[in-house]
Amino acid sequence: MVFNHIAGSVREVLSGVDDGQSEIVARIAAPAGAPGWFVPGDAIWTVHGSVATFLGGIRSLLLQALHPLALAGVNRHSNYRADPFGRLQRTGAFIAATTFGSTELAEQTVAGIRHMHTSVNGELSDGRRYSAQDPHLLEWVHIVLVDSMLTAYLDFALNGPIEPDEYVANMAVVGRAMGVREPPETRAELTAHLQAFRPELVGGAEAIEVKDFVLAAPLPRGLRPGYAIMCRTALDTLPPWAAELLAHDASPAVRKTRWLTTDLALRLLKTALVQSPALAAGEARLAGVPADRVDKIITEPRSSDGKYR
Repeated sequence: MVFNHIAGSVREVLSGVDDGQSEIVARIAAPAGAPGWFVPGDAIWTVHGSVATFLGGIRSLLLQALHPLALAGVNRHSNYRADPFGRLQRTGAFIAATTFGSTELAEQTVAGIRHMHTSVNGELSDGRRYSAQDPHLLEWVHIVLVDSMLTAYLDFALNGPIEPDEYVANMAVVGRAMGVREPPETRAELTAHLQAFRPELVGGAEAIEVKDFVLAAPLPRGLRPGYAIMCRTALDTLPPWAAELLAHDASPAVRKTRWLTTDLALRLLKTALVQSPALAAGEARLAGVPADRVDKIITEPRSSDGKYR
């Protein structure tokens, strides 16, 4: 009963509905048999089907805020403060559609976001211009997401081992579609790209405001304790230079305690959620299950022979 309540609350925050039957899940499930960019067994499929994405998403937002031009685009053209869950749900839908959806759905999703980006542009007080269509800024957003999701999964790998280079290469497919010119293909390249951006990162008051907002997100009361620990663990996983820019510091003992608590929280969350609705819908589509059975896919997992009933 408690697990059901937790699962319902988490799914409502992430998708807007408490049973996982969101619009994007229904779209991922159709049409039966249609191929997508990725398949079960790909590293991206494993990572994005894991509860570690909750931690990765938080870390990504914190790290992204360190670039003043990327932060200006968010602060001036997003209503995330008024509707934080709406932005979270849209980001989750993008990840789900490109990972688990059909090729057509992935392409439609990317096209929609790229069109939305045409109106996100402006100028800082020092004369520097920003644009959500700028390949350089797109690269920053991309590598931050890749690094954060990979870090979170490798730290809290609950769905089995993956090959990190494969995950980075999988995500490069999405990055290119979004307009990133030369996305990293390996973990070593990912680290090099992050290091190359360091001279452009400043942190400061605006970035710390984002951190404070993320830490105090208006979640349902029952989710707040676990979320608070998870946020601080996300900060703990940042490179030292990034943590310093966000004015974050903690002793090794505190970090270890938080890590253990977060590990337990994610394991409990995995038990409560049973499976990712988007992943299950993608598997069922590839298996040829009719889309009108998507509700059965989520509530009745595959039988022991690996087939859907």
